[in-house]
Amino acid sequence: MSDINKPVEETPPDGQIDTDYNIGQDNIEGHLGPIGFDIHNPVFAVSALTVIAFVAYTLLLPDQANSVFSLLFSEVTQGFDWFFIGAADIFVILCLVVVLSPYGKVRLGGKDATPDFSYLSWFSMLFAAGMGIGLMFYGVSEPLSHFSSSLGGTAVGADGIRTDWAPLGAAATQEEAVRLGMAASIFHWALHPWAIYAIVALSLALFSYNKGLPLTIRSAFYPIFGERVWGWPGHIIDILAVFATLFGLATSLGLGAVQANSGFNKLFGMPIDTTWQVILIVGITAIALFSVVRGLEAGVKMLSEINMGIAFLLFLFVLVAGPTLLLATDVFDFLGAYLQYLPALSNPVGREDVNFMQGWTSFYWAWWISWSPFVGMFIARVSRGRTVREFIISVLLIPSLVCVLWMSIFGGSAISQVVRDGYTAVQEADLPVQLFTMLDALPLASITSFIGIVLVIVFFVTSSDSGSLVIDTIAAGGKVDAPMPQRVFWCVFEGLVAIVLLLSAGGLKSLQSMVISTGLPFTIVLLVMCVAIWRGLASEPR
Repeated sequence: MSDINKPVEETPPDGQIDTDYNIGQDNIEGHLGPIGFDIHNPVFAVSALTVIAFVAYTLLLPDQANSVFSLLFSEVTQGFDWFFIGAADIFVILCLVVVLSPYGKVRLGGKDATPDFSYLSWFSMLFAAGMGIGLMFYGVSEPLSHFSSSLGGTAVGADGIRTDWAPLGAAATQEEAVRLGMAASIFHWALHPWAIYAIVALSLALFSYNKGLPLTIRSAFYPIFGERVWGWPGHIIDILAVFATLFGLATSLGLGAVQANSGFNKLFGMPIDTTWQVILIVGITAIALFSVVRGLEAGVKMLSEINMGIAFLLFLFVLVAGPTLLLATDVFDFLGAYLQYLPALSNPVGREDVNFMQGWTSFYWAWWISWSPFVGMFIARVSRGRTVREFIISVLLIPSLVCVLWMSIFGGSAISQVVRDGYTAVQEADLPVQLFTMLDALPLASITSFIGIVLVIVFFVTSSDSGSLVIDTIAAGGKVDAPMPQRVFWCVFEGLVAIVLLLSAGGLKSLQSMVISTGLPFTIVLLVMCVAIWRGLASEPR
């Protein structure tokens, strides 16, 4: 990972875009007392002032803000569910088309570029990139939720609209409820979300390494806007990327604080309330700030490696301590169920399972899209030297398979406890505490639950640190070496946004509302990006 921030010293590859733009040419540099700054004008100013105004509004008028957030959530999920699901389908289809086309031979960085990392290191970083709190928070609770709702069958209100949360048409038997529940969970964590990441990462890598443009979101739109991309069309794109990333990270931070609070309550009796959740967010942000100051190599890289090792050990423990043979064989059954139900789950129109479609899938796709600038930029920075075909296959399949394994082992263990052992406590527990309740039924519960809390916290430290770096890179006009105080500013505001949304009347609902609201316009950005990618690949020498 040590080469991530180093400039490429090789001869520029053929096919570079001829532009007079220089990285940072629109930036404002100076000092405010002892603090230096190097910020893009107007991306930084518009983004920062809007976030500050949002924080002030939410704190001063929490009830009104909650009403606005709730309205946004309902309007976006109900009115644009087809749009989110259809867009995600397009991203998967484009990835498959590119893999099968002659464009798959294009090498990121030019014909003579060589990979910066070995396969093992690269795969490890792909695994770490988009993983984290989501798998910790939803790895047990989501399969359980879909299993329970599928087994509960369908229910229709007086208006003829379904009121249940079961995916598709629910299930007729317990065995089928298990398969449908796991298929729905894997659907939200496998090919579709990773196709979202692949689209952003491929565009950034292609237009930075092959076309010689700055490593910013706007660069991908040069084939469409030309030199205008350095003006307001590009400013708007980068501002949307900042908003999407900031609110996506804030949502994850809020979820992590709630789960950590639940874990500490179970182990040490910590009260479950917003006061302690705010304290946890402040603590996690403080650790992230320490990591920011230490830098990428000594901070994020070290913590990521530690966290990945601990997560792997926890995974092995649950596999060995649970019904090992059953879990190992169920993985293949669950993967088959996912492929069986994939066409129906990815259908954007004519669906009757409105609660599942809107409350789960639409929210998830908006959340993944909001993370895409952050994760996409990270993946792009470690993927130079790979062919486009190699890149897409690896980004789609390797992390997807890890998600299948994680969901199958953790979710499968919890469902097995309910179905085969009659251990209903895990099913009846609140969502944030279901992971710890599942671990309660296994040996060494106190130790593994504490490890789970540590994983939640460190995942967020690394996400907050890396996310701050990406937001700062965008807000600094593509510079990766902007003054440290700017990254500190964004790190603090990620925590502050999470706090004010938790303190608002809607709590977690407010967090979800903002991530889906910022995900909507950025989905449009990604769809236009698909066109730009195709044009960019078409202009590459092969």
